[in-house]
Amino acid sequence: MPSFKNKAAFITASLILLQNTFAFAAPVELSLEKSIEIALKNNPSIQIAAEDKARSLWGVDEAKAGKIPSVSLGSSYNYQGDSGKDSFSNNVRMNWQLYSGGRTEAQIDQAELGVKTADLNVVKAKQQLKQDTTTGYFNVLESKNMLAVNEESVNNLKAHLNIVQAKYEAGVVAKSEVLRSEVELANAEQNLIKVQNQYDLAVSSLLNTMNMDAGTEIQLAGELTYVADTRTLPEAIALAKQNRPEIAQAKVSVDSAAKGITIAESNKLPSVSLSASTGWNDTLLPNDNHNWSVGASASWNIFDAGVTKSKINQAESSLNKAKLQAEQTQDTIEQEVRQSYLNMKEAEKRLKTTDVAANKAKEDLYIAQETYKAGAGTNLDVIDAQLALTQAKTNHVQALYDYNVSKANLDKAIGSQTE
Repeated sequence: MPSFKNKAAFITASLILLQNTFAFAAPVELSLEKSIEIALKNNPSIQIAAEDKARSLWGVDEAKAGKIPSVSLGSSYNYQGDSGKDSFSNNVRMNWQLYSGGRTEAQIDQAELGVKTADLNVVKAKQQLKQDTTTGYFNVLESKNMLAVNEESVNNLKAHLNIVQAKYEAGVVAKSEVLRSEVELANAEQNLIKVQNQYDLAVSSLLNTMNMDAGTEIQLAGELTYVADTRTLPEAIALAKQNRPEIAQAKVSVDSAAKGITIAESNKLPSVSLSASTGWNDTLLPNDNHNWSVGASASWNIFDAGVTKSKINQAESSLNKAKLQAEQTQDTIEQEVRQSYLNMKEAEKRLKTTDVAANKAKEDLYIAQETYKAGAGTNLDVIDAQLALTQAKTNHVQALYDYNVSKANLDKAIGSQTE
């Protein structure tokens, strides 16, 4: 009896362990929204953009330091050799630039504009990552559907081969029909192997985008479906002009280039600074014998052999370039929207025709199979019908994929929100 109890306990413990093992090995179920959320949280591109923003913020502090007094401490030591009269001296100096001709203020403005650019870079990185994740998600779904299409093709050809072999053994058909059916099955199995590899690669790419372990088993909750998009092309272009961070960045670049002209022109104006200093000798701390001074100074560069004029001309040229680039950016984005929109509409039209073709091909295969079973059709009729069905279903899956990806590209092109 004790032995029986021990065995029962062992079996129970084994079942619990096995259950926990399967629980740990359960695939991670992912919706499209969850995949995007994970990517935004884990992908280093967002963290890199955030670090660029932090650096820009420090750049503002650096520029503002130009309006604050600077203080320096100096010390020197002199060794007099055999005389034994070593000495050291100390001094503290303060300098405060009261007026720089507008240079410091313009540099601060440029640094703050740099923060805006960095902010927009974060938005741009999020939008790009959302598109990459969405495309990767649809790649997995497409490969999954293609896997199902090719598995069906292999199963159909296997079933047909069994029928052909039975007919051959009954002496109804020639050996060549068996060989031809075997060749078609082998070709279908080769295609299935390729599609399986494409699926594995698609999963690996999606995991990489989400920065998840490559060995993670996933299960996608969604399917490739058709959801009509009611946006018109003019509406999409208007949204892009309003939302795309690249357009806002181009405007910031124009403003920053305008500040560059102010910085260059500051060399034509005087600069005024206030200074103060104190010094003492042969003691570590100041004593009664230390001396001090306070003064103000002004300088005005009246002639610099055309250096300032050249800098102003360069700054004006940079401003003109920034304006042209802003126009070019807007044109490029408008073309991107138009291309994504037209690709989506083209795929939408293909969806209808490929769906009809797939249904007709399925019916045609059924007729060819039944006719062949009855002895009124040929082996080639069945094989051709199967190939046509596989191609029709492949075309439909491809159209579904193209529609959904083009729709995602349109979302990116108009600057869709990521939060």
